[in-house]
Amino acid sequence: MFYGEGQPAVYSIASAAGTAASLIEGAASVIRGKRSFLELLVAGALSGGHILIEDLPGLGKTTVAKTFARLVSRDDGTPLEFKRIQFTPDLLPYDITGVDVYDPDSRSFRFVRGPIFANVVLADEINRTTPKVQSALLEVMAEGQVTIGSTTHAVDDPFIVLATQNPVETEGTFPLPAAQLDRFSMRLSLGYPDRDSERMILVEDPSVRELPNVRPVATSSAFRAARETAAAVHCESSILDAVSDIVRETRSHRGVSLGVSPRGGLHFLKTAKALAVVRGRDYVIDEDLAAVGPAVLAHRLKLRDPRVRPESLIRELCLERIDAIKKR
Repeated sequence: MFYGEGQPAVYSIASAAGTAASLIEGAASVIRGKRSFLELLVAGALSGGHILIEDLPGLGKTTVAKTFARLVSRDDGTPLEFKRIQFTPDLLPYDITGVDVYDPDSRSFRFVRGPIFANVVLADEINRTTPKVQSALLEVMAEGQVTIGSTTHAVDDPFIVLATQNPVETEGTFPLPAAQLDRFSMRLSLGYPDRDSERMILVEDPSVRELPNVRPVATSSAFRAARETAAAVHCESSILDAVSDIVRETRSHRGVSLGVSPRGGLHFLKTAKALAVVRGRDYVIDEDLAAVGPAVLAHRLKLRDPRVRPESLIRELCLERIDAIKKR
């Protein structure tokens, strides 16, 4: 079903959930056996955030970004603009943002846009370029604009950065600094497929056979309306207290040297609201916090003991808060 033609800015939960379901089903035709991953991916997109996909080589990180870009069209039916930036050590900031170029005919400078001016931007292997270049994304990911000299240029809406990185290689890579990680609302991992999905991939090779045939399932206006609907989802005071408590506990926990920022708390709440829409509800429940917590908060932590997984710590904090809610 194609959603979004003539829809108002904010529409019913049923319509928003239908848009989300169409995006998930469309992506599932290429990304096999990863329903939970796709739910979180769509929730992250509907929350208005940017997503870092961190996983081993060959698991489909780039395919995910290409698939998502094909699922949403402009209102006139044309595809959203998709740009891929292959991050390498010799990349420069203006290779991403663009640069003012002198025009001898008009004797003035004109701005030549870089690849960041697209609706869906794939920042492929983002940790293979230097922190100086990584920082070129800070403004646009936080504010949806690029400032060159004294002029500010806005990017189009919708705008989402899907970045990938390989966590097992360190040679020739530059770990993302905390400020850059904090710009990503979520860090997701695909993981290996199960046995049946792996066999299906071997037989069908969906990234080659299915990806070129993916067609839009929602318009950009439907996507924006679903995003605004997600922002309006009800969250009762006990859930808000739990969000606040979880975020604050990361700052005082004895095993944490750097806790979650207020921006992280906002992303936590927005993504939980978006997941509620994905699951067909107009209100947040405690299970939503447990579902999105590790993906939204873990990459923002710096732990004192490198042997401890931040996802496990966040999951433990979420479960403690959920248990406290249920005992009331």
